[in-house]
Amino acid sequence: MSIVCLIIGLGNPGEKYRLTRHNAGFLAVDQFREQFIKDGSDFSEWKFSKKFNAEISKGEIKNKKIILAKPQTFMNKSGAAVQALMNFYKIKIENILIVHDDIDLLLKTSKIQKNKSSAGHKGVQSIIEALNSKNFTRLRIGINPAIENGISKLKIPTEKFALERFKKEELDAVKETLKQVSIF
Repeated sequence: MSIVCLIIGLGNPGEKYRLTRHNAGFLAVDQFREQFIKDGSDFSEWKFSKKFNAEISKGEIKNKKIILAKPQTFMNKSGAAVQALMNFYKIKIENILIVHDDIDLLLKTSKIQKNKSSAGHKGVQSIIEALNSKNFTRLRIGINPAIENGISKLKIPTEKFALERFKKEELDAVKETLKQVSIF
């Protein structure tokens, strides 16, 4: 019997938010899907599921059934989609990977963590509240180009910065960082 894994990319729905820094999770699952297909796995096209309020793509890698999802709720309501998917497919919390932007990480970096607080990320906090647990794995994608000695040097408020579109060189850096991530 194959294991079902759920990989959720966090972001905000709609053209207005497409390619914003806060949608790094959507960008990541899109890129993972493309790479899985390139590596020979068969994944379905993205399809909106009203039941989960999420775009879904399904496939299989190394005898594991994989569900990729992009919640179409806004970021701070992501937990509802994650919980619905998890319950419907009977996915164990240890088989969930949440992928999201992180303003506290330098651009060109990523970090995998488990059982950590949201650190102020509203999408992650929504998931913690919906699942009543923080014991899931997170792939944090660095989006901050201005960190020195662990301190952000951004000159604008965090919320405004996160909702701006990536500059071309930042987008290229994030895509390159994602190529280095091995999730299977």
